[in-house]
Amino acid sequence: MSDYDLYYWSVPFRGQFVRAVLAYAGKTWTEGGDTAISNLMGGPVSKMPVPFMGPPLLIDKKAGFAISEMPAIVLYLGETLKLLPQTASLRAMTMKVVCDANDVIDEITQDGGREMWTEKSWQSFVPRLRKWMSLWEETGERHGLQASSGFLLGEEHPGIADIVTATLWSTMADRFGAIGMILDESAPKTAALARRVYALPSLEKLATKARDQYGNAYCGGQIEASLRKVVAD
Repeated sequence: MSDYDLYYWSVPFRGQFVRAVLAYAGKTWTEGGDTAISNLMGGPVSKMPVPFMGPPLLIDKKAGFAISEMPAIVLYLGETLKLLPQTASLRAMTMKVVCDANDVIDEITQDGGREMWTEKSWQSFVPRLRKWMSLWEETGERHGLQASSGFLLGEEHPGIADIVTATLWSTMADRFGAIGMILDESAPKTAALARRVYALPSLEKLATKARDQYGNAYCGGQIEASLRKVVAD
């Protein structure tokens, strides 16, 4: 019997952060599948495990607790699985990194496909994407991150901030080689951190599983199609 039920679409996008935390912690989970998600979303709010508009949705089966919204899920897992730093300042910085990651994937998909990418809009966005990457680089530098060692917030072991950072940039760079090149240029220490963390056996296995299950898919739909048209590999 698995530890959790996870409801997220069959792509390695927002839900991949949750999968990565669970995998790193050695937890097991069952995925509800696209049909079950659609049924939950289309049903009455009173029948939902927790009121939600869209996935990810996580159910902690042992605790009998359900929570949605990626940052809230990651906070819950960080608290219950003892993956958050001990000090209040580093805990706050951890959640700042999680929320920044959530903002980045909103922007890379133009708020979930509100508009499609064009060559002009993508070229206008690239400087902003570089600035996003520089936020991670500066955060790591302020906490002593080195190109070949260390973690984002200066902790001795990978924490939530490192798992989320690695999931954000490794998944994106793996699906879009040109974005990976921008990351290497704009935030080389962050890129190296992402590679180190995703080389951990549990996360390397998760990345391989995602590739096997989802192929080259990233976020899916028309927004991914438009993104692939403008991001040259």
